[in-house]
Amino acid sequence: MKISAVTSLQIPDIKVIRFDRFADARGYFVEPYRQSDIWQHPDLTCLKDVRFLQTNESFSRKDVVRGLHFQFEPAMGKLIRVIQGQAVDVALDIRVGSPTWGKIVGHLVNSQLDSAFSEWIWLPPGFAHGIAFLEDSLIEYFCTSEWNPQGEACISIMTADLDWSLCESDVAHKFRAITDGSPVISDKDRQGMTLKEWQKNDRASTFMFDGSPTSVIK
Repeated sequence: MKISAVTSLQIPDIKVIRFDRFADARGYFVEPYRQSDIWQHPDLTCLKDVRFLQTNESFSRKDVVRGLHFQFEPAMGKLIRVIQGQAVDVALDIRVGSPTWGKIVGHLVNSQLDSAFSEWIWLPPGFAHGIAFLEDSLIEYFCTSEWNPQGEACISIMTADLDWSLCESDVAHKFRAITDGSPVISDKDRQGMTLKEWQKNDRASTFMFDGSPTSVIK
């Protein structure tokens, strides 16, 4: 795995890990994940000793919107990549006591067969995940816990009480262009909780901000 760059989104807990593809006339080869490379990278100490217990693959059509999903029992972190396609990936901070609680950040991912690189996005536990697809796309994500349908929840991406002020304007615009149009979204996701409803839920305290130093990138 050749990691070429590690960057943080406006909430620094969210990492974008870029890794190279190796292409020639036959096609390309890529090593998407090597545990030792992740663990030893100086900018990925947050992933030191993280182990993934489940891998998921999902195909979505253009204009599909999924999320905002999270699992509270057991808590789940996700390492997400677009294998092929184009999507806007977003994360909502739901950690009680966090200075960025209720705020959304996002990243535009464009992964084509001739791309020179691919990217992982790391979302630790304490963030709800959503994604909107600008074209037919195939994604994969590694999970730090196994799926528990009794321990999952959804905050609707359509709810008005989300704070987009930290999200880059072009990223937010691309996401909203889909949600404000004719998004293909499940009834379960459309009718998910508001942020305030989750805040009042007894399980909201599952995710607590640990008070470790963090700075918001503006």
